[in-house]
Amino acid sequence: MNNADAPVRNTSGPAGPDARRPGDLRTLLDEGTRAVVDDGDLRTGRDRFERAFRIAESVGEERAMAVAALGFGGLWVHEHRTVAGSVLLESRIRRALELLDPQSSLALRLRIRLAGEGDYRNSDNTAVMALLKQARARQNPMARAEALSLAHHCLIGPEYGALRRQLAAELVAESFRTSRRSDLLMGLLWQTVDMFLDGDPHAERCLSELRGLLAEQDHLAVGFVVSAMEVMLAVRAGRLDEAEALARACTERGIAAGDVNATVWQAAQLVTIRWYQGRVVELVPLLSEVVNSPTLSAVDDHALAALAVAAVTAGDRRKAVSALATLCGHDLGDLPRSSSWMVTMHGVAEAAYLLDDTATAARVYELLRPYGHLPIVGSLAVACFGSAHHALGVAALTMGDVDRAVTHLRDAVRQNLALAHWPAATASWERLAVALERSGRQAEADAVRREMAVAAAEATASAPDTGGPDGADEQGEDGQGQTAAFCTRLGRKWRIGVGGRSVLVDHSVGMLHLVVLIANPRQEIRAVDLVAGLTALDGAVEHTGLSGQRALDRVATQEYRSRLTRLRLELDEFAAEDDHARAAAAQAEHDWLVGQLAGATGLGGRARRFPEGEERSRVAVSKAVRRALDRIAAADPVIGEHLRHAVHTGVRCSYWPA
Repeated sequence: MNNADAPVRNTSGPAGPDARRPGDLRTLLDEGTRAVVDDGDLRTGRDRFERAFRIAESVGEERAMAVAALGFGGLWVHEHRTVAGSVLLESRIRRALELLDPQSSLALRLRIRLAGEGDYRNSDNTAVMALLKQARARQNPMARAEALSLAHHCLIGPEYGALRRQLAAELVAESFRTSRRSDLLMGLLWQTVDMFLDGDPHAERCLSELRGLLAEQDHLAVGFVVSAMEVMLAVRAGRLDEAEALARACTERGIAAGDVNATVWQAAQLVTIRWYQGRVVELVPLLSEVVNSPTLSAVDDHALAALAVAAVTAGDRRKAVSALATLCGHDLGDLPRSSSWMVTMHGVAEAAYLLDDTATAARVYELLRPYGHLPIVGSLAVACFGSAHHALGVAALTMGDVDRAVTHLRDAVRQNLALAHWPAATASWERLAVALERSGRQAEADAVRREMAVAAAEATASAPDTGGPDGADEQGEDGQGQTAAFCTRLGRKWRIGVGGRSVLVDHSVGMLHLVVLIANPRQEIRAVDLVAGLTALDGAVEHTGLSGQRALDRVATQEYRSRLTRLRLELDEFAAEDDHARAAAAQAEHDWLVGQLAGATGLGGRARRFPEGEERSRVAVSKAVRRALDRIAAADPVIGEHLRHAVHTGVRCSYWPA
């Protein structure tokens, strides 16, 4: 995009609504080149090159048409995401090619851009690599630099790491021949991206060099990618609130640069943050829109995988199964190996685990296994889900191969610690404990959970104080300098969290008891009062016995009956699917609930009263709370461990955050 390579004749005469004076065409081309090459202002560049192309076409300036068509393509491959935008770009390139000498440098550069656009959409690299070979033979610096950058973008899949590094180093060297600042920045950016994609421990060194160049003179487009990397690093460090603030700033920078990825990357960043916060269910509406967004790359499937995970977490099994079936298509192996492929496989593995889909899990394992040594990094290092061994371990766990799952998850913990990705390390510890329990190694599982709890406590102790003026913050500090749990109701579920972590848990009688205890830390509440449904301590009535106390309150009875209705529907569904394992589990829960209701109701369905006072209440509350804690620990062992130590049941119950 250097106009010295494409002299433009001065012309006079009318040229439609965009024609002004004879120098306007040259001015537009110069402004477009400065916007993209020097400033990274893609929006301004597109505008200037768009107007320049129309003028050049109307007055028959074929070389100016070629320069404008190249500039309109932008800095990246596939900047024009809509069908109309892509067709317009390629039609202009072909139109300019028809008018140029096929042996000219401009014609070669146009063919390189055309090949890059086609190869990227087809998840291929054959054409652009062939033209890179031609550019090298022709010794044309600008053609070679453009071919190197576009080819690198087409090789962003996990199997091309070594080749990408070679191309990035060559682009840096070529930038000193082209004297274009954007070539140097792109070469360094691609090197940084490659190092993050490979899990190179020195990736941040390369990023620091790039930051230094941008501090000397900003470049909006490259700076946008660097700001996205900052979000990813904040997530790795476990600073999730900070990461969310950085993601908003990153989006604003991307919009200012005119980058089509601004909103798409924001969605990907939110998925990562919410995943580690245990709040991915909140993103179902957003992801339902993103999967159909025209700005989503044609080879990007991560949003559909994320939707499957979020939907099944929210209890919408039908939506989750549909999303997963759409992804798998004829064969999961047909998905393009784009920059989002690893993240997509991570999502598919998680969805298959949550849906008990052993066939899909086996296919994910087969496809992902060659890349177990890599981190799961999305796009240009804008999101990271830790070691690929985690997804392999989850897939193995779904397949029932618990020994293999343990091996992968141990490797995942080790690699995540090496990446300093603390949320991912915690997630791998959690699944490792589950795998150890399933293999009958309870002592090892307990040791893993203790290790995880210690790491969580250390992270909490080293976290900066973000509390408000009253000493309590939204993360659950109790006003006495201690990290306390918090609970909020979300429809039929409860969001329960500790520190920066949270998870959604189904409503239950035990959860109601926990909510009361957590709302009244360091205060003893009698079990009889919990059973009675009292939620305040002040003015509580002293009871001498429970001869008139209901065994199940009205809310609990209604919840049990609603769950029975759902279980009957699930039993029919599992029978139709011939899913014996899930049918047996549902039948067991059904029978237990029937027994509970039978013991709690008398003639005509009226609530039966406790005959035995405090002892019966103690037993009922202890069992209900224990079941709730088991469900919480299964969803998030760190939160579960905190509550197991802090919640005390008996005749008098309490919550004492340590």
